[in-house]
Amino acid sequence: MDKVFDHIGIAVRRLDDAINMYTDLLGASLLDRYTSDQPGVEVHVAALELGGLHIELMEPTGPSSPMAQFLKLKGKGVHHIAFRVDDLEEAMLLAKEQGIRFLEHTYRTNKRGRRLVYLNPASTEGTLVEYCDYPQV
Repeated sequence: MDKVFDHIGIAVRRLDDAINMYTDLLGASLLDRYTSDQPGVEVHVAALELGGLHIELMEPTGPSSPMAQFLKLKGKGVHHIAFRVDDLEEAMLLAKEQGIRFLEHTYRTNKRGRRLVYLNPASTEGTLVEYCDYPQV
């Protein structure tokens, strides 16, 4: 199964400040902005494009958001790296056959139609990796 880089997710404390830095300093283009209020997610998201690469800036919606906990423990910066797969269900089955574990509670479809799930960092040398596909696009 082919896997290609899809985006990098970055935890931020103030979304507007981060958007301004990425657009003004680096020349990124703001593609979309939305809030994900699904339980266990609870983030404001800004999707940007820079040099053909996609970046998702994520700000917690409140103190109980998992992103707020991430910021408290690790601070601002890279949260995850996402790889696009042809078929998310098939990719998960193949990875499980190799002993890879997933954070099953993270499986969802976001507001942009992307299906995604996070691999357990214990299976990925400590890096939070997202598998995703775009079945509705």
